[in-house]
Amino acid sequence: MSVSTTNFEHVSYLWDDNEAAKIADDQVALFLYRSNILGADLRLTNYGGGNTSCKTIEKDPLTGEETEVMWVKGSGGDIGTLTRAGIAGLYVDKIHNLKNVYKGIEFEDAIVPLYYHCLYDLDSKAPSIDTPLHGLLPFKHIDHLHPDALIAVAAAEDSQAITKEIWGDKMGWVPWQRPGFDLALQLEKCLNDNPGIRGIVLGSHGLFTWGDTSYECYMNSLEVIEDASRYIAEREGKDRPVFGGAKVEAVNTSTRLEQAAQIAPVLRGLCSSEKPMIAHYSDDERVLQFVNSHDIDRLAPLGTSCPDHFLRTKIQPLVLELDPHEDLSDAEALKEKLKPAFENYRKEYQAYYENCKRDNSPAMRDPNPVIILYPGIGMFSFAKNKQTARVASEFYTNAINVMRGAEAISTYTALPRQEAFDIEYWLLEEDKLKRMPPEQPLSRKVALVTGAGGGIGKAIAEKLVAEGATVVLTDIHEERLKEVESGFKKDTAAYVTCNVADENSIEEAFKKAALAFGGVDILVHSAGLAISKPLGETALKDWNLLQDVLVKGQFMLSKAAVKTMRAQNLGGDIISIASKNGLVAGKNNVGYGTAKAAQQHMTRLLAAELGPEKIRVNTVNPDGVIIGSKIWEGEWAEGRAKAYGISVKDLPEFYAKRNLMNEIIRPEDIANAVFAFTAILRQSTGNIINVDGGIPEAFTR
Repeated sequence: MSVSTTNFEHVSYLWDDNEAAKIADDQVALFLYRSNILGADLRLTNYGGGNTSCKTIEKDPLTGEETEVMWVKGSGGDIGTLTRAGIAGLYVDKIHNLKNVYKGIEFEDAIVPLYYHCLYDLDSKAPSIDTPLHGLLPFKHIDHLHPDALIAVAAAEDSQAITKEIWGDKMGWVPWQRPGFDLALQLEKCLNDNPGIRGIVLGSHGLFTWGDTSYECYMNSLEVIEDASRYIAEREGKDRPVFGGAKVEAVNTSTRLEQAAQIAPVLRGLCSSEKPMIAHYSDDERVLQFVNSHDIDRLAPLGTSCPDHFLRTKIQPLVLELDPHEDLSDAEALKEKLKPAFENYRKEYQAYYENCKRDNSPAMRDPNPVIILYPGIGMFSFAKNKQTARVASEFYTNAINVMRGAEAISTYTALPRQEAFDIEYWLLEEDKLKRMPPEQPLSRKVALVTGAGGGIGKAIAEKLVAEGATVVLTDIHEERLKEVESGFKKDTAAYVTCNVADENSIEEAFKKAALAFGGVDILVHSAGLAISKPLGETALKDWNLLQDVLVKGQFMLSKAAVKTMRAQNLGGDIISIASKNGLVAGKNNVGYGTAKAAQQHMTRLLAAELGPEKIRVNTVNPDGVIIGSKIWEGEWAEGRAKAYGISVKDLPEFYAKRNLMNEIIRPEDIANAVFAFTAILRQSTGNIINVDGGIPEAFTR
């Protein structure tokens, strides 16, 4: 069934001859290029999954003799973004010499430290557990991928027979075995027993393919995956509907998103009994086909097959027994309804741990579900940050594809629980977790920042993200938001236009936060405007605008935030960016100063009310933040300059000279005060931090 063409139906041919020609003399660069384009198609392998390699002839730095060196993806890397810094270079002959000291499968882990003795390149990334799987095979270029179609074949009940039916004698097959040196020996034996094969299917795991050149390896991988994909497609839905057909009627998009936004904070709170989690929501059509199906009750409890899948998704998901049109408006009632399901999931996970643990197993990890399936609505995934939650969602979508494919050609089988446990609680995996950097102060927190289109709001958002938070950026100006959001890394920020004087607009902003990240932990009301006029020139529309944006906006935002925070039951922070003008009576400032004073007192009132719920409410008072602040670009600056009898250009120096420290105050200074309240002053509520360089009249007392 060889394809031998660059036209594929089920995979993407991404090889660019012009790009490859630029690096034709560098085999390592070609291997990295191949890796990146393979990783760009998630049908071929998932994020962080699989690995690739090439072998070159290099000069031994000690003997000066030519020696074969293998370059392979290092531990924890992702082939889609792989660079030279992420690979390991090892002597091929030394990898073979490991056979001389290998004592057998019961001593599998003891061989891993010896990989470091095989290093040729001393700047190598830590070698992965799959290193010998590439090293013991003789081919110049090797791909180990986790394509959904191949794992479907690998996870089918009669996988070996199906492999032979698709490829005849051109593909090898080895049964499931945990990755390691012994599996490398099994691959070597399979090749020796079946000379001339083009690849090997690993039972319940994935695929090995190879070639003499990087391009031949790439084409071999695509052709094999295309073969399996076509075989499945020809059979899918022929004997019975996919996943047994729909059990739950599809829900329209608007209802689906509304339900998802309402339930997300409740699920987030229930999933965060050990540590707070960040959410990702998916209503991908493949997800909906599975969660709405008759077969979900049979297949979901089986768990996933490929190790890469369940390492990120846990052994099985939690399926909610909720009608898709359920009334979710009462968060407390919903929590009580869902609690038994979460308690049962935790008990089952503990039983799984107790039944499968070894004498040296690491302590049980967080027993809460990572994947939650809501028939009719979609899938929620929860993890320590947005990227990890999104990747878990992608992996479970891959698992759904595998189940669908395996069921189309045979019967889906998952790994036995003990095998799965031995992967999940593998000491080498535990070591990998221990090597991860410590979490940042605001890790696992979601912030919503108003007025984030520039100036103080932008600086606050940047500071919170720099300290580990994910942020929902809001502003009334969409173009500003787009520009600000483009400066953040993927998965750290989302934006939504929001008029803080409009209750419906605020509701949409919190809905966006729920769908993007699962809820909100930190509300920073930084949106504002300033009008400087004497009493006689202050029109009612000026007064109303200031009250709407600064005071009513703070009230409605706080109300929406508290609703979400109560649904989560994780406490929270509400911070208002007010002003020195709320404490100091300045001339020509009746509308602005009064509104700022109202903001400050509202903070005290809310702090008194919400403290027992661990919701802290505080104020940051800036003064004279001229550089980088949007409100100083218009009439406000002219009004203040007029009030003080100076020119607009002299305002920064004027404000610096009037504070005790003679300092110019910048947006970053306000952001630091917000960070202090959210990450350091955890026992502080109802308080004010003045960031004004020292204005004696504004000293609180």
